[in-house]
Amino acid sequence: MHETAQLLHLAAQRIEQGLPCALCAVVRASGSVPRHAGSKLLVSAEGEILAGTIGGGEMESRVIAEAQQALRDGAPRLVSYRLTDPSSGDPGVCGGQAEIFIDPLLPPPALFIIGAGHVGRALAHLARWAGFYVIVADDRPDWCSPQAIPEANEHLCGSLTDQIEQIAQRIARAPQSYVALVTRSSPIDVAILPTLLRAAPAYIGVIGSRRRWLTTAQALRQAGVAEADLARVHSPIGLEIEAETPEEIAVSIMAQIVHVRRSGSTSQSQA
Repeated sequence: MHETAQLLHLAAQRIEQGLPCALCAVVRASGSVPRHAGSKLLVSAEGEILAGTIGGGEMESRVIAEAQQALRDGAPRLVSYRLTDPSSGDPGVCGGQAEIFIDPLLPPPALFIIGAGHVGRALAHLARWAGFYVIVADDRPDWCSPQAIPEANEHLCGSLTDQIEQIAQRIARAPQSYVALVTRSSPIDVAILPTLLRAAPAYIGVIGSRRRWLTTAQALRQAGVAEADLARVHSPIGLEIEAETPEEIAVSIMAQIVHVRRSGSTSQSQA
């Protein structure tokens, strides 16, 4: 298989597995450079070279660092380097110039729905329609199943406290992870929220009234959760649209998630 075809095939495989990567391609080169236009490099979010090369050395090292940043912020970029005078900051002495386009290849955003009740089911349906990869977790087998929620991509059925570390690890590896806690009680939220907050998802919302959140937040403070972490929680969850039915509440939650995703908003908890 041609080198470029192999690289693109590997990139597609990673995206299907939910693993981000960045494609770095030399788009313009002049003079003496390590690799010329068309050379490609595939980089993981951890900075690992997955395939290809644009010449190695300091220039490639800088491109890898730019690729990691592109994967963090989701923005493609064009970087230029002169390879003339290292004393002035150039990454080499070959004598040429190179421009490299860095394209972050991100899997679909993932929505972790913790709680498979009426709101969880409605939210899974709407999130899948909106293009999210949907993971539903609950401890009730009859509620958390392909038959009950066919729109979910994955069903994690079992004790939430037993599963939460594994869920958090997945969230931490994927910068486009969003979490909606639509559980049936505050004690469940108190038990799992500290672990979820440490995973630093792009969004975390907790269902319930203002009174329920005040109770939950106080219990979390007593458990040692910092105020800065509590301020990242959206609760009551969703935009205020006077929603009542599970479907209307799902609309308000997805509207808030889309707003956070597109604007980068980090509005504080309403506690």
